Amino acid sequence: MEVVVVHRTPWQISHRWVGQLGAQLQVSPRGLSRRHQTQPQPQQLLWFLQSAGLESKGPGKGPAAYSQGLQPLAGRIGAKVAETEAPASSSGTKALKDKTSKAERRAKQEAERAAKLAMKEVGVKGMAGENSQSGASKNTKARKDNVLEKKSSQTLEKKGSEKVTEKEKKKDVPAPRLQFDDEQRVAKAKRRSLVEQTETKNRVELFRHLPQFVHGTQLPSLEAKFFQDDATHPHPAVYQVGLQYLTGEIVGGNARCVAMLMALRSMILDYNTPSEKTLPRDLVSRTNNNINFLNTCRPLSISMGNAIRFLKTRIAKLPVALPEAEAKTSLVAQIDTFVQDKIFFADKEIVKHAVTKIRDGDVLLTHGCSCVVEMILLRAKELGKRFRVVIVDSRPKLEGKGLLRRLLSKNINCTYTHLNATPYIMHEVTRVFLGAASVLANGTVYSRVGTACVAMVAHAQSVPVMICCETYKFHERVQLDSITFNELGDPDALVKAAGLNESTLEGWADNSNLQLLNLTYDATPADYVSMIITELGMVPPTSVPVILREYRKEPTI
Repeated sequence: MEVVVVHRTPWQISHRWVGQLGAQLQVSPRGLSRRHQTQPQPQQLLWFLQSAGLESKGPGKGPAAYSQGLQPLAGRIGAKVAETEAPASSSGTKALKDKTSKAERRAKQEAERAAKLAMKEVGVKGMAGENSQSGASKNTKARKDNVLEKKSSQTLEKKGSEKVTEKEKKKDVPAPRLQFDDEQRVAKAKRRSLVEQTETKNRVELFRHLPQFVHGTQLPSLEAKFFQDDATHPHPAVYQVGLQYLTGEIVGGNARCVAMLMALRSMILDYNTPSEKTLPRDLVSRTNNNINFLNTCRPLSISMGNAIRFLKTRIAKLPVALPEAEAKTSLVAQIDTFVQDKIFFADKEIVKHAVTKIRDGDVLLTHGCSCVVEMILLRAKELGKRFRVVIVDSRPKLEGKGLLRRLLSKNINCTYTHLNATPYIMHEVTRVFLGAASVLANGTVYSRVGTACVAMVAHAQSVPVMICCETYKFHERVQLDSITFNELGDPDALVKAAGLNESTLEGWADNSNLQLLNLTYDATPADYVSMIITELGMVPPTSVPVILREYRKEPTI
């Protein structure tokens, strides 16, 4: 240890050296200085130096003598310091003994409380001296304890409510979709299915997670099971709608949804609750069986899924004690209200908003056949506006032909072309009106295949793209491509071509190296959409999450 001594007087020594000496001897600073490392007294320093044999001999001899005698005498100095600290510790124990015990303090507190209560009864306000101060401190402490208890109870209630809402949210989350590349789940679904389906031979590997069956093979199985009286068998109205889905007589998002709701409405009217069962639970299971049948005939659209969730929620909220007749009447009324408000009234409001965007001399382009876009064009013609319509169509459905025929019957100037000619005619177009099967939470438009191509070409040529869609078709799902979720159409529909007696694709199923892919929908990114016209107004794609959050807090869809 290095010792530094400043020689001014025989006992003046640096305060830093005193601290180093105490650290070397493992002695507390109290033993070296009673003032907690303040400047030590001269007598105390002189005593330490004499005990260690290190008193100052002069300006030039001090540090060497100190360093030689410090280590051998460390033990003796430590013992001396311990003797000096002993009185201090004994005095501390005496001070502790002089203090009152815990029982005495408690008795004193109880006496103070009793005196305070007695003074309150007599009517004396306040207490004097220490009694008033102790009483006030106790009151503040009690108030703090009450506040803490209230806060803790509130936090517990808040946590409990959050847990309840999380459970409810988990109930609202739909079940995961069936992945058809999972062999075990597909086999289980086949055993429960009412319809026997045959898988296609040449399945497209990229879309193995989607159902790929031979179209038309369900009819013999359906005819054989039509007269079966089973609880799992669909209602006759549902059966009829399923066959119309299968044959293609009912197409379009709104038409399919309305037909399904009307069929379920008939099923509810004919329903009778079995004995030893409650209406809410049994009716939900019966509804699931009918919906599974419709899904077997053709995969459900997103708008149909929203309508089914609305109906199931209403059934589950029915009171168990409610009579059956009143429950059925309530459900039928709610289905009628949903169809009127969410579909028919919404279409009228969309037409009212969209007509304001059409001016005289405009060239309007649309793709395929959308019932809402058709209503907009007919209403603009009724208002006397002069415009021209370009109908872009695509194989294999060629839905635009029916729209073309109906518009020509109303004396509307039209141009008909196919999808591959869209870039050549887009320079003439001033507005693009498109329908949608659904609008997702990230603003992606989910519509018939070819919509994304039209929107991208219009965006490249700075033509505004307006999507006409009802809010009941909005969904919380986020989708970035058309692969993860889609519907595969009949591949044989691609073989047949108008004006050709024979096709080079005849017998394609026998060639294992050839796969035909007929996609039904595609996803249009929000960057290519200028505006979404809804019954709530005209909003940008970025406002879709706001509509989902604000207007659908109650699960109406």
